[in-house]
Amino acid sequence: MQRHRATSYDVARHAGVSQSAVSRCFKEGASISAKTREKVLAAARELNYYPNAIARGLITQRSNLVAIIISNLTNLYYPEVLSQLTERLSQHGIRVLLFTLAAESDVDEVLDQVWQYRVDGAIVAARLDPSQLAGFADRGVPVVLYNRVGEDVPVASVCCDSVAGENLLVEALLAHDHRKFGIIAGPEDSYVGEERVNAAIRRLHQHRADYVLVRGQFDYASGETALKDIMRQTDGRIDAVICANDLMAVGAIDCARAHFSLNVPDDISIVGFDGVGPATWLSYQVTTIRQPVRRMTEAAVSMLLERIASPETSPEQRLFAGELLSGNSARLG
Repeated sequence: MQRHRATSYDVARHAGVSQSAVSRCFKEGASISAKTREKVLAAARELNYYPNAIARGLITQRSNLVAIIISNLTNLYYPEVLSQLTERLSQHGIRVLLFTLAAESDVDEVLDQVWQYRVDGAIVAARLDPSQLAGFADRGVPVVLYNRVGEDVPVASVCCDSVAGENLLVEALLAHDHRKFGIIAGPEDSYVGEERVNAAIRRLHQHRADYVLVRGQFDYASGETALKDIMRQTDGRIDAVICANDLMAVGAIDCARAHFSLNVPDDISIVGFDGVGPATWLSYQVTTIRQPVRRMTEAAVSMLLERIASPETSPEQRLFAGELLSGNSARLG
């Protein structure tokens, strides 16, 4: 037999107060006396009453839901980002709806799902074209891009300076007599991956350094496969490998040691990007660029909340510098 679910009217009758007093008791910042609040909360506990967030959203025209769209190809880095975003949004009483992409080019399919929910805003770690950004604007849903920028359309965004970070890595390798390079890129539809790889290529061209480029999938296995391909193409004559992320660098390090019996970094230098936890493990200590995840997520949440409260807020881009971690996977000294 289905039990009756207590309503605010039940609590009001039980506490001997008005229904509006119950509503004020559960509304943040509302005026209510301490004595009345105590009576209402006691009645609510006895009746096992909890406010209905959906019903409240119908009244306030706010769902207190934020969509986070993220590519699952970006492996170990984004769970940390997702955890930070969820924690910060929860502090403001906002819940997260997570939408994952098999690849960044699958955004349209995910947006069809997003539109079925009345989200107050979205944080998107994927490439959005002008028509997709227009879809958010047409629906009055503010959006903040994470580690992306708008293409030909001004949009709020938070980014790590991938170009500056990649330049730091390449210059450090060149300064220590590395001249023949392998580059392990990610999928071509990854905005961040392509930005990093293109920055490395430009800097190598400036120094007339030789390089071979192969593509991976941002995962451990493709780091191993890609290094084998690079070694085949260069007959093993390679000084350094630049990976578009840390997990492929870890895969390449293990492959260099186990498959080619190379010492890292004495025989070959391997660098990554992101600064994820496993990259700092003693067996790897990858030379990499660590992104300031905490500061970036704080900025993304702050910018989104500002735009939810004031939709007319103009677009802005906040750029954060990464930190060069001189680990044990590259000869830099």
